[in-house]
Amino acid sequence: MSIQTILGAIVIGAIIGALGRLILPGRQPIGWILTIVVGIVAALIGTAIAQVLGVATTDGIDWIELVMQVVLAVVGVGLVAGLRGRTRV
Repeated sequence: MSIQTILGAIVIGAIIGALGRLILPGRQPIGWILTIVVGIVAALIGTAIAQVLGVATTDGIDWIELVMQVVLAVVGVGLVAGLRGRTRV
């Protein structure tokens, strides 16, 4: 795995995670590093689901795959925020 691949995953994860946080209503008690991690995981799972469903890969932006990734990021941010909110005193 090259440095470019790792940096690309971080950048895409940050964007997907940030979109997930923006769409999710209310305040989420998670930091930006955890947001990036949730975004990376959502991007990987969203890509895998898109491939299994046979979503065609295009030269430009794969909108269906992107929507799947953002929806998964919203769910992920909600789950992590819920878990983090319960553990705080």
